[in-house]
Amino acid sequence: MRLTLSSLSTLLLGLSFALTACDNENEPNFQLGGGGTSTQTISKGDAGRLEMPKLTGTSEELFITHKTAPTTAYGDSVLNYAYAYDKRYFHSKWVAFRFDDDTRPRVVNRKDPKIRPQYPIDPKLPLMYALASDLSFNGRDHGHLCASYDRLYSREANDQTFYMSNMSPQIASFNQDFWTAFENKVQTLGRDKSFADTLYVVKGGTLNDINANTIYVATQKMPVPKYYYMALLKVKNGVYTAIGFYMEHKNYGVSGNEDHLRQYAVTIRDLEKNTGIDFFHNLPDLVENAVETTISLSAWRL
Repeated sequence: MRLTLSSLSTLLLGLSFALTACDNENEPNFQLGGGGTSTQTISKGDAGRLEMPKLTGTSEELFITHKTAPTTAYGDSVLNYAYAYDKRYFHSKWVAFRFDDDTRPRVVNRKDPKIRPQYPIDPKLPLMYALASDLSFNGRDHGHLCASYDRLYSREANDQTFYMSNMSPQIASFNQDFWTAFENKVQTLGRDKSFADTLYVVKGGTLNDINANTIYVATQKMPVPKYYYMALLKVKNGVYTAIGFYMEHKNYGVSGNEDHLRQYAVTIRDLEKNTGIDFFHNLPDLVENAVETTISLSAWRL
């Protein structure tokens, strides 16, 4: 019998798999952006979530999570978003988060731009690797990786998206028009419970293609990515589906639309080749292979 992607995923749903949390690993004490000293704890429980790409384990990489207060009286703290930070480039390799019952509600508005600093230093980063609040990107926008409108479930959650560690230097027309169309699509799908029980999202700008021609900003510390990408995984009634988007960072001269979303859609496997990042590796191998090597535009309402 020939199995379709849906039937294979449904079959595999019956297999019980566990994402086990390992012991915490401690980094040395660092001075943090918020002042004082602290020990950075890497929780393998957090790294084992489905939205988290594979960590490289190199000394240049820091895995940081931002959490918020519980959304219910008896709930646990909520993982707002996480990121892998490249200390060499003062830029996140990726940010990862999810839309689920805790995080999909729209409760607050975007942070008031009159509040200063608008883009604060990240208190979770060691001071030696953190960019100063509101540091200039030399005429480029402070482009959110985890978008402000991705996180509207609490004031705390939205404010955390404005940390400098979540910023990437983007051309204004790209940030405000083209990239925004992709973000709007993700937000629409993520908040629609009829579309997905959970939508897992990874976003970022490429750092694997840094070369002699790369432009730097933020006092020549941060490279301007040549490409930006999104990796999406949804689960609905036990069935997993994935899609990627990969686009050059440039002025397209137009606002993004559905045609552009289709044009820049790629498989997760191709996205991995382009970025050097291993997405959704916490899925069981058979499910991971199935969702990463196929693409269905209709499954993503495209």
